Amino acid sequence: MRRRDLLKLGAVAAVGVPSATVAAQAATKAPADPAAPPTAPGPLSEKTARETILLDADWRFHHGDIPFPKVRGDSPTYDSTKAGAAGGAAAIKYDDSGWRALDLPHDFVVEGPFDPDENPAQGYRPKGKAWYRKTFTLPASDRGKQLELRFDGVAVNATVWVNGDVVAHSHSAYSAIIVDLTANAHYGDTPNVVAVRVDADPIEGWWYEGGGIYRHVWLVKRPPVHLVADGVYAHPRRREDGRWVTPIEASVGNIAEAAKQATVDVVLLDPDGRPAGQARVSGTVNALETTVLRTEILVDAPRLWSVDDPALYTVRTRVVADGQDADELVTPAGFRTQRFDPAQGFFLNDKPLKIQGVCIHQDHAGLGVALPDSIIEFRLRRLKALGCNAIRSSHNAPTPALLDAADRLGFVVMDENRVFNVSPDYTRMLSWLVRRDRNHPSVVLWSVFNEEPLQGTEAGYQMVRRMAKIVKDLDDTRPVTAAINNGMFNPVNVTQAVDVVGFNYQIKEYDRFHAAHPNLPLTSSEDTSAVMTRGEWVTDMKRNVLAAYDDEFRPWGATHRAAWKAIAERPYLAGAFVWTGFDYRGEPQPFTWPTASSSFGIMDLCGFEKTAFYIHQSQWVRDRPVLHLVPHWNWTGREGQQIKVMAFTNCDTVALRLNGKLISEQKNNLYEGLTWQVPYAPGRLEAVGMTGGKVVTRAVVETTGAPVALRLTPDRSALAGDGRDATPIRVEAVDAKGRPVPTAQTPIQFAIEGGRIIGLGNGDANSHEPEKGDRRSLYNGLAQVIVQTAGATGPLVVTARAEGLKPAEARIAVRPV
Repeated sequence: MRRRDLLKLGAVAAVGVPSATVAAQAATKAPADPAAPPTAPGPLSEKTARETILLDADWRFHHGDIPFPKVRGDSPTYDSTKAGAAGGAAAIKYDDSGWRALDLPHDFVVEGPFDPDENPAQGYRPKGKAWYRKTFTLPASDRGKQLELRFDGVAVNATVWVNGDVVAHSHSAYSAIIVDLTANAHYGDTPNVVAVRVDADPIEGWWYEGGGIYRHVWLVKRPPVHLVADGVYAHPRRREDGRWVTPIEASVGNIAEAAKQATVDVVLLDPDGRPAGQARVSGTVNALETTVLRTEILVDAPRLWSVDDPALYTVRTRVVADGQDADELVTPAGFRTQRFDPAQGFFLNDKPLKIQGVCIHQDHAGLGVALPDSIIEFRLRRLKALGCNAIRSSHNAPTPALLDAADRLGFVVMDENRVFNVSPDYTRMLSWLVRRDRNHPSVVLWSVFNEEPLQGTEAGYQMVRRMAKIVKDLDDTRPVTAAINNGMFNPVNVTQAVDVVGFNYQIKEYDRFHAAHPNLPLTSSEDTSAVMTRGEWVTDMKRNVLAAYDDEFRPWGATHRAAWKAIAERPYLAGAFVWTGFDYRGEPQPFTWPTASSSFGIMDLCGFEKTAFYIHQSQWVRDRPVLHLVPHWNWTGREGQQIKVMAFTNCDTVALRLNGKLISEQKNNLYEGLTWQVPYAPGRLEAVGMTGGKVVTRAVVETTGAPVALRLTPDRSALAGDGRDATPIRVEAVDAKGRPVPTAQTPIQFAIEGGRIIGLGNGDANSHEPEKGDRRSLYNGLAQVIVQTAGATGPLVVTARAEGLKPAEARIAVRPV
């Protein structure tokens, strides 16, 4: 393996369900001594410590299926049914040297062409099948350890072979695949061979789902007595007496030959890394079984986690058996309270918090669904700038990196189950979701479905009852909800089985339902469904573009302004999750070909702002003045004609001037914004925002000259040289005064040194330019190139060139790892 394949990430929480059945509670429990000063345990020895190894590097990939060879004859047929005897591309000795070498995450669908005969709901791209293979060795010293291979996500269906044996079948793109390698691993010079056949053709969602191993792959090595995957539950809660307690549940597994006496030591570390409490508990773990050991840590006056101050504690859980074989897992924790009040909405830490949320899918320009962790964080930082404080993972389990970022940045999350089904296969997926995510302080709601036809029936009610029971057995601190769009007034319906009622697009029913059920908490789980195209100001159905004035919306939805007004004016509504935070591939309505992505986003597929961004920012941001003007002011040929001008602000009043002449001053309407009809004249259009009679902010749009040069603006100035860190670069054409030209559609070619280009985009839903490579056109003044380090020190240098324009260069420092 390469060095970066052996990257040790310390104590990273593993994903999955334990391989053994959870057994009874431990027999003994030693409460912490409140008089003793808490001390953090020392470091684990290299011999016994858990290793969490990233296995993203050096895979082999084949696009297309490889049929298995036909088996004929008595002996060959007999032999083919035995362990380790997989044939074809799953065979141990299959020659994959001619396959493409690549690193994960990988989405092969986004690399393909657009095709008008393919499914518009999934982005007009062919999907199909593919194979992945990886070979690695394990040292002899690993013998006796518990070994686990974990795929965080494979789209859509997958079969996994290890050393010629089928070890897993997966029927979901969003649930982890957990493989226990312990029994059939090879050690020393004998290689281990992992083969994965991916079938991306099944439809699990009605949006772009991509195809391939699009999330991380991990190898976890644990000592014989160990904390199983997702084996620590440590979510703090406040007791009725006002004191805070962190209950600890440690699921301890044992693969040794005999029963073991295990001791679990737990230390709680505050946000500054100082010990804040400790506990110990012991119990017996039988061979090849799992035992849950329970204890708790009391904490006085902890620092609370909130969206404005996301203070994270750390739970360090260590298990020791026979005085050795120590295992350790570090788990995030946040001290906070939450409640949904039927009359007053949502409260975080006993303070009212209106949920200013968005729904998101997981694809991004240039990348498909295979996003590096740093790009996921970039998207959440864009939402933070919007004033957003909540995310709905619609409609599936999010990648772990999203919840980690939500914890750090301060978002509350509605964590959503994918398939509404109570058969054993799907309830296991629901259990896995809750076990994996229940320690994240960002998660405040468990959602069991979205817009199911059975929602207004007794069958739907009975299904939700059972799913809610599964959730509550694993986590009783958060309410269960569902995203409901019909049937809520039927005699038997799912609102009778949830803790918080979630409504999708029910503005006309809010008051009626609340009056009929005043004791049921209510939130908008999905609303708006307005559509607009960034930088377009006239709807043209022949060009497949939509004006960005917030006038267009789908029949079931409303404008951004009307939808939020309905939420903001009703105290009993906890808040809203706007459909959507970003554009996403697929669902191109109201259009068909050539439009290949949606137009619902507050931002486009690159994360560039649409008018909706400024509408919500003016409504949601309270700690600084906000003022923005639309549209641009380049209207050559329309001199003297009326141009619709809008301003969105949180100021009291706005004065609008054209070339220094006052047009008018208007009192702000926070819900609707301000509108003028302005006869076009080239020059400077300026809005002045005033609060309390004082000027607090200004916004300007100017008539620019022709483009003369390119400009590159990286989102970050330095990257980690680990071969995984990545950042988007904003690409613009500027005039002689350095002003961005908002109407530029310039084709651009890129070159890179010290890294690689992993994606290109411009937010144009109608563009069929390749998203991989080195070329992309500006769309209405903007494009994006996403670059990634190559595992070396820097700098990383990107150059952009366009015919007739001065080239641009961006230099990004690369830090050694």
